[in-house]
Amino acid sequence: MRPRPLSPHLQVYRLPITGIISISHRLTGLALTVLFAALSLALFWLPDMFESVQEWLNWLPIRGLLWLFSAFFSLHLVHGIRHLFWDTGKSFAKADLTRLATLELIVSLALTLFLILIVL
Repeated sequence: MRPRPLSPHLQVYRLPITGIISISHRLTGLALTVLFAALSLALFWLPDMFESVQEWLNWLPIRGLLWLFSAFFSLHLVHGIRHLFWDTGKSFAKADLTRLATLELIVSLALTLFLILIVL
């Protein structure tokens, strides 16, 4: 009996940039929701700890995470705007999808750098 053929696996299949962007949009949305919920709960339930949380946020590794979250925010925002364009029923050709996904990465990186420069 011959072995059955296997489906393309991650070692064979290369995920297109549109798939990577789609997965990233979902993960950044989840991460931003968790961060917002945690900060909201801390603010409402533990208002007397606000000063200690501010000191904790000035710690260098935490500041790095905050810059990472600004990148998450930028990517999520830009992809959300792209979804608004899709709601019009345009830009669904494969070439448009790839071009817009690349543009989306460039714009989200520029927005992240802009946010970092504003804060600094």
